[in-house]
Amino acid sequence: MNGVFDIIGPVMIGPSSSHTAGAVRLGIMARKILGEEPVKATIGFHGSFSQTYKGHGTDKAIIAGIMGFETDDERIKKSLHIADEIGLEHQFNRIDLGDVHPNTAVIYLIGKAGRTTRVVGSSIGGGNILITQIDGYAVELTGRYPTLINIHHDKPGIITQVTKVLSQNNINIAFMRVSRQIRGEDAMMIIEVDEPINKDVLNKIQTVEGVYHCFSIPPI
Repeated sequence: MNGVFDIIGPVMIGPSSSHTAGAVRLGIMARKILGEEPVKATIGFHGSFSQTYKGHGTDKAIIAGIMGFETDDERIKKSLHIADEIGLEHQFNRIDLGDVHPNTAVIYLIGKAGRTTRVVGSSIGGGNILITQIDGYAVELTGRYPTLINIHHDKPGIITQVTKVLSQNNINIAFMRVSRQIRGEDAMMIIEVDEPINKDVLNKIQTVEGVYHCFSIPPI
């Protein structure tokens, strides 16, 4: 069954839930994945996004999200100007990713402390989004749930130990996906859960041997 949000869409600024509200949420998610204040954003628009991003304000919307604005923030209309004022460099390109969702964007961010991330995501309708790639790893991330992102060595036992920490803290797993580029090297685990993930839980996961980095993202 569809929820009310799926049927009527979010409270938002702009003409299109897919091209504006969804784009804002893509920007918000990329910012949260980066984990620090972004200072440079390079965005590639694919398909319908690439054809209409100026007319529908998708460029303004995605930059607004990258700056942390919500979908109903009046500042979205002036987000490019605000980005210039605060020193957030931004560039837009038209790209062709082949047979993917027509409302797809590739967001490359550089943070204030030097961290970088490359996020690929689609606005799939009604303001909903689907993140399909993070730094080269295939993922399926909706932003609807509290989410644990865990980067670890690809070896037996680590997934069990991480999920054990969640179980011991009464955190129920809703969805989970593990992605790797090369067997036996690094892997990324995305776990969407029903309860918030606090710092104590993250610290316990970080102590698991073979876990390189873990962080949580609240629902958006």
